[in-house]
Amino acid sequence: MSYVMGIDGGGSRVRAVVVTPDLVVIGSAEGGSANPMSAGRDAAARNVQSAIRAALADAHLSPDEIAAAGVGIAGTVTARAWARAMVAAALPNAAIRIASDSEIALVGARGERRGVLILAGTGSVAYGVNAAGEAAQVGGWGYLLGDEGSGYWIGLKALQAVARAADGREPPTRLSEPLLSALGLGSAQDLIQWIYTSARTQVIAALAPRVLAEASDPAAQQIIAKSVAHLAALGRTVALRLKIESAGYAFAGGLLGEPNPVSEGLCAALGLPSIPVPKYPPVIGAALLALAP
Repeated sequence: MSYVMGIDGGGSRVRAVVVTPDLVVIGSAEGGSANPMSAGRDAAARNVQSAIRAALADAHLSPDEIAAAGVGIAGTVTARAWARAMVAAALPNAAIRIASDSEIALVGARGERRGVLILAGTGSVAYGVNAAGEAAQVGGWGYLLGDEGSGYWIGLKALQAVARAADGREPPTRLSEPLLSALGLGSAQDLIQWIYTSARTQVIAALAPRVLAEASDPAAQQIIAKSVAHLAALGRTVALRLKIESAGYAFAGGLLGEPNPVSEGLCAALGLPSIPVPKYPPVIGAALLALAP
């Protein structure tokens, strides 16, 4: 029997699975960050290769028994050769297919390489493939150049609203107390030293659920509405670029995976009856890419 490996290399952790041709998982493992831009290439390679070895051990297989591998790794837009060489070193006989983390998320969610994925977690991006196999990505520029509508964007906009309210430029907002409390700060003025002393991307993104919990607050309402508009624009732009009339939308990321004001608002904006349920997780999407002709 020919076995296939799927590898989902996210910014926070890597997942690897060994599957049969009919997608039965016989081995799996997880490891640290696989993003070469954030973790560094050496550390990312060690994490991916360690996860590969652990998944093989869990499946009681040798590297030579893996016929193909699908690999989706964050931050490999300009590092595909590095990713291919890294995986080939651990799986010398496998046919390797390198993709973005967005692509494997789309394939997993839809069960095929077709449709439009809108992903919103810490960052935001939309990725699509049309019937002709043409692909397009919109967004994914990172927190300094983009990531509009994402968890980080929501958290940052909420902190900005707290600062403006503290100045008296805008009315008081119910966001102030829960956000400052979550950060362990005594006043809005403490935000200045807190936010400028070190990178806070993940911490700021983690504030998004607290903003959604105050969805009736005017400042939160405005932030949520703009988040929905940004995410809808990502998806629609991909569909427009690829001339997809019936987009077959899929959602991914922590912000869109469950009912909340953003995911429900995005469904309404796109005319969807409910939040799209993914067929498979991204790591199985990677395996499906490996199995594709």
